[in-house]
This record gives sequence, C-alpha cells and structure tokens, in this order.
Amino acid sequence: MATLRFATAFVFLLSLLRAIKVSKCQSFIGINYGQVADNLPSPSETAKLLQSTSIEKVRLYGADPAMIKALANTGIGIMIGAADGDIPALASDPNFAKSWINSNVIPFYPASKIILINVGNEVMTSNDQNLMNQLLPAVQNVQNALNEASLGGKIKVSTVHSMAVLRQSEPPSAGMFHPNLVQMLKGLLSFNNATGSPFEINPYPYFAYGSDPRPDTLNYCLFQPNPGRVDSNTNIKYTNMFDAQVDAVRSALNAMGFKDVEIVVAETGWPYKGDSNEVGPSIENAKAYNGNLIAHLRSMVGTPLMPGKSVDTYLFALYDEDLKPGAGSERAFGIFKPDLTATYDIGLSKSSQAPSMPKTPVTPAPTPVSPASPTPTPVSPSPKPVSPSPKPNKASWCVPKVGLSAAQLQTNLDYACGHGIDCSPIQPGGACFDPNTVASHAAYAMNLLYQTAGRNPWNCDFSQTATLSSNNPSYNNCVYPAGSS
Repeated sequence: MATLRFATAFVFLLSLLRAIKVSKCQSFIGINYGQVADNLPSPSETAKLLQSTSIEKVRLYGADPAMIKALANTGIGIMIGAADGDIPALASDPNFAKSWINSNVIPFYPASKIILINVGNEVMTSNDQNLMNQLLPAVQNVQNALNEASLGGKIKVSTVHSMAVLRQSEPPSAGMFHPNLVQMLKGLLSFNNATGSPFEINPYPYFAYGSDPRPDTLNYCLFQPNPGRVDSNTNIKYTNMFDAQVDAVRSALNAMGFKDVEIVVAETGWPYKGDSNEVGPSIENAKAYNGNLIAHLRSMVGTPLMPGKSVDTYLFALYDEDLKPGAGSERAFGIFKPDLTATYDIGLSKSSQAPSMPKTPVTPAPTPVSPASPTPTPVSPSPKPVSPSPKPNKASWCVPKVGLSAAQLQTNLDYACGHGIDCSPIQPGGACFDPNTVASHAAYAMNLLYQTAGRNPWNCDFSQTATLSSNNPSYNNCVYPAGSS
C-alpha cells in the first residue's frame, strides 16, 4: 500500500473545515515593521498598504505615536515595544511604568487595537546580566500599570526571545532551554502562564541553513520536497525546519511544565539579497520561504506537536531597513518596497488569488569562509531559479515525470498532502484509491496541489520532478481537477 506519513490523515479529516475557517480569517499572519531607515513611506500610506493585504497584525519595535495613530480604526492588531534601555526604569520605578502606559497606550486605545506590549527584544541572550535580571520586574510593573488602567485583561505583556535560549533543538522532542537561563526563564514563563501571555520566539531557518549547508537542507528550510528528518525519539518525520524549530520550543516549554503557554513566532523571514560571502539570500529563496510558510499557515496543518492550528507568525519584514548595520542581508528582508510595491509576490494582497508556492531553487555547494553576522555562514553562489515554461492558457494537469523512483514519488505525495489539500480520494474507499500504488496516489496529490495553489508553472515543479500535461489523467470515477490558466 502506498502510505502517507505521520499526521497527514489528520489533514484529510479537517481539510474542508480548515478551508472554510481560513477563508474567513487569517489572524495568524502578522508582519514586523522596523524603522531603522530613512526612506520609509508615511504612516498613513503604510496603514493603507496593510489594509490591502491579508496581514491582520503588525509588530512595532517601539511605540511610534504616528504609526499607532495611523492604524486606528483599521482593525489591525498592534504589538508595541518598550526599548531595552527602558527596562531598568520600568523594573525599579512603578511610576515610570504607569507613565509609559499613559504616554504610549492610553491616548490611542481602543481605536488603535493594541494587543500586546513587548518589554525588550532578545534580552535573555544579550549577555547583559543586569538587564536580564531586571526583565521580569519590568514586565510585572508594566502589567500592573495596565491593571490599574483597567486594561490588564485586554492587552498582554511579554518579551521576545532568540532561538539561542535553547541549548538543544535537535531532535525537536529533545528541545531544552540553556541551563544558565532556566531560573530566569522559569520566572518569565510563570508570568506568561498566569496572565495568558505568549512565549515569543524568533526562529530563522535562514540562519540555520547558513551554519548547516548539508544536501537537502535548503529544500528542508524552504518547505520544498525533501527526504525529511526523523526525530529519533518520536519517529516523527519533519519535512520543514520551521516546524522542527517551533516544536523544539514546544518541547522545552513542556519539559519545564508550561504546556499551556502559547507560542508566538515574533520574527521569521529570509533575505532576498546579501553580500557575496553570504549563503542563501536570493529573490527565489525569499519568495519560496515566505510564500510556502504562508501556505503552510493557511493550511492549518500545524506542527507535529501542535496539529490542527497555526501558530501566530509575524513575518520579517514589511520594508527594508537601509540604515541597519551588519551584513548586506540585514538590509534586505523587506517584502514591500518604499514605493509600496511588492519586492516579490507571495499572495498577501486581498485581491490576489490563492498564493502560489514558488519554484524550487537549485541547492548551492557552499565552501567555508570567515563568520558573518549574526551566524557563521559558508560562501556559496545564490541558488539559480528554474526557468518555468510559459503558463498555458488551456486546461492542464500536473503529473510526475517519467522514471521517478518510488522514494521521490513518496516524498512528493507527503509534501502535497501535508499542505492542506483534500487527499481523501486516495484513501481506502476513495474514488482514486485504486490502483493502490505510490505512483498513482502521488500523481493525484501533485495535481491537486498544483490546481489549488495558483496553477503557476512553479506550482508544478516539485524539485524538477513534475511537468504540465494537456492530457487528462482522469479514469473511471477518479476525476483529476483541472482549470484553465
């Protein structure tokens, strides 16, 4: 029997329910709005841009009053931030915390939908012991100030962490926090648990790829077909690094007894260009990562340890920040340009069709060089995109190329059914179950994903193992969906 990997059966049972739910609400998609730049659009223009997309939340790193005001009456949820430099005063002086709330929240709420206040950014891995020790008192004083303003149940308070808070992240089931941080994290997590605020984390498969350029790692990072990686403790096969990183955090939280604390991905993204000695930045890879991440979130598949729901995820970033120091990639994460056009299209516009999943890039062969900030990365040419054939204007179907191995067909089958399509027709009793072969089942699933993902040539790429055909592969009562492109 052609088998589907772990958790895809769950996808089949809930696919229709998810489709209905996702069509009405995509509140799990947010975006980061950094302002270390001198060429940003006006706050009002940015607010209008956000309203034209399916983005329902935005994270500000500070509390820019002009931006908060511009978002009034838009319904867009807003994260605001208290700077690291404010932490000592927030921790030592409750009146400073009250003043901060009175200045940055009260004048704007509830017209501006402030949903969360972040106190500091990646403080726990800053190596500033004094600041780390003051973080919890600062968070508590901000919460107390909200309570006194009768906003305690309406606006949450938390802080954002880098993945470096984990000592171990592989396999995901063995995720654990760094022993030196456990006591401080326990206090913060107790606060999260008591107030219902989330544990916020910044997973970046981009940086992990730079330090781990093994074969198939790029496709693993970009949600593209790949052999996957099996968790030796649970026998769960992970087919993308995002899920693996998030589940490692889930395991670390569970190990400390905080199973009910929600995870929010405060930042994740991929740069579209970088310096010559940086591995991975390219338009193709950025579009693939962000586009496929959005498709993954919209599928409502969830992660293996948190199935059936999507983690709130804030993409990085809305615009480039041209004044940021460091490697060239640090100034090239923007999904939109200052002229409000898209750097690349990942289906965020409300007027666009279903997001198209970008074509698979060619994995480069890296060679080591000296470290580059923020993660040591080997040098490599940017992956070259596969040139798509012209998009047909008649009915077409996506089918596997001739001569594929059973392993490759199974990988494509797992990938397609893991992206939220309805694979029940190829389950026992389904109209397309017979012939019960991996080739037949993969062909049906690959075509269905192509038809639902946008019917672009790159939706029928599957690491260059598929092709478009004008011959209808339907047979008997098994109907392969089709549409004119």
